[in-house]
Amino acid sequence: MKYQNLEQCIIDLEKHGHLIRIHEEVDPNLEMAAIHMKVYEAGGPALLFENVKGSNFRAVSNLFGTIERSKFIFRDTFESTQNVIALRNDPVKALKNPFKYVGTGLSARTALPIKKSSGLPSDFQEIQISDLPLIKHWKEDGGAFVTLPQVYSEDPEKPGIMNSNLGMYRVQLSGNEYEMNKEVGIHYQIHRGIGVHQDKANKLGQPLKVSCFIGGPPAHTISAIMPLPEGMSELTFAGLLSGRHFRYSYVDGYCISHDADFVITGEIHPGETKPEGPFGDHLGYYSLIHPFPVMRVHKVYARQNAIYPFTVVGRPPQEDTSFGELIHELTGGAIRQEIPGVKEVHAVDAAGVHPLLFAIGSERYTPYQQVKQPAELLTIANRILGTGQLSLAKYLFITAEEKQAISTHHIENFLAYILERIDLHRDIHFQTNTTIDTLDYSGTGLNTGSKVVFAAVGDKKRDLCTEVPDTLKDMRGFDPAKMVMPGIVAIQGPAFKSYAEAQQEINDLSDAIREKGPLSSCPMIILCDDSDFMSDTINNFLWATFTRSNPSHDIHGVNSYVENKHWRCDNVIIDARKKPHQAPPLIPDPTVENNIQRFFSKGGSLSGIQKS
Repeated sequence: MKYQNLEQCIIDLEKHGHLIRIHEEVDPNLEMAAIHMKVYEAGGPALLFENVKGSNFRAVSNLFGTIERSKFIFRDTFESTQNVIALRNDPVKALKNPFKYVGTGLSARTALPIKKSSGLPSDFQEIQISDLPLIKHWKEDGGAFVTLPQVYSEDPEKPGIMNSNLGMYRVQLSGNEYEMNKEVGIHYQIHRGIGVHQDKANKLGQPLKVSCFIGGPPAHTISAIMPLPEGMSELTFAGLLSGRHFRYSYVDGYCISHDADFVITGEIHPGETKPEGPFGDHLGYYSLIHPFPVMRVHKVYARQNAIYPFTVVGRPPQEDTSFGELIHELTGGAIRQEIPGVKEVHAVDAAGVHPLLFAIGSERYTPYQQVKQPAELLTIANRILGTGQLSLAKYLFITAEEKQAISTHHIENFLAYILERIDLHRDIHFQTNTTIDTLDYSGTGLNTGSKVVFAAVGDKKRDLCTEVPDTLKDMRGFDPAKMVMPGIVAIQGPAFKSYAEAQQEINDLSDAIREKGPLSSCPMIILCDDSDFMSDTINNFLWATFTRSNPSHDIHGVNSYVENKHWRCDNVIIDARKKPHQAPPLIPDPTVENNIQRFFSKGGSLSGIQKS
């Protein structure tokens, strides 16, 4: 199905049982987001909110809530788009299997955007920001945000749609110091294309014109988050995946998508920022208030019967988890083409994506010798941590397949494989005072923190404990230890107060362990606030450990020492306790949770939808 607009997609999903209409009035202040999360958690359908309090526009969410629904939406263009991306990554494929790619040229014909001679489409009307569904997602959010925007900008030095950037940067519509209907906030992080454009505009001493598209064919939304091969425009990708040219024109010097449901136009002036946030984000915490560019609103447009798409982000998994799965399937082996020697790289969703990477590489440096220690793996690790969004990671666990097949998506097996082989005196490598994810508050400042690589290869060195070792029982000053998984034990300690006190507490813990003798079977110990929570599920462990620790400050060790500037230990201790400088976690509002039960009760639009 090749949709010309968002409404066609909604009708198609409803026809095939993938969408439910909510007829009752719903409050955009917390209720809509809470309903969305409850339905997503239950593996439920897309939701069309037909009666949004305070707005005449309908809203839709959970379009991409499952990978199955996402692939259904793109069922007529998915494979052809994969083929085009594959050819961009590896043109030789067409020579090896010409019949498979024979239709690729025809598919690519839909990729080029088409400029329409007319200005504003005839079915567009001018509205104001206050007319939109002003959806506030979490209680402490600074205001209402657009969570599925397609933010468009052009290179000021080379204007034109083929030198444009389309990115998904959240847009704050209300709250803080923003003047309603005149200003909105644009939050973008490092390594973003719009930042390059704004930097050039600043140097030219001119404002950057920006258009924010909302809605349109679902392919346009996906195109704003795609990590594309060098030289492939997001708008050409939008044409490929939708099976229809991206149609646009210019009005007052601003690009207007003819297929969008809403378009917000405006300018970002050099040096102009305003406080943006807080915002409940995908790590499961609030991103706090920071200065970000403010956009002076020029005009806002809506098509007739426009529908406002949104999503909700929070502690994973959420709908953006399905985005990640869809992107992985579409891009296929792109990372293998970009980084030679890489077989897999998995940004672990349960840990908030950017904090934790798993990777499988190769060891080909000395094929005439038995592999004894990481060599090529370390080269590959540096390439990974220097590539695009992957460079924002804090933890990288990397190994190479040898005598058995492994997968980065089998979390426990992959970690166990590394922990069985790692030499803790040799195979841990730190990078300090470097960049991390803007949304990660575990570091030493905004965008600032550290990284660590755990690289292991070769023969198995140890059997991992499957029960809490006697050595870790009855530790003075610490509550009972709990098994997380083979080789990893969680120990509950006192609340974190300062790094000075933490150092003494961990010294005491290390001394107590050392006094009881070697503990080879348990290479990793997690110091936490709640060992029951940490050990309850593997996802709890991944989330709490890797979002609450800064490698340089929070990794310690039993019998640790530095030799020739390389850190070594007998057992790794990661301090995953909450720190005073870290952002607060996202907690659902119990009053709102109670209020939305009316939608799920008998007679409500969502009766029968419950978590399985």
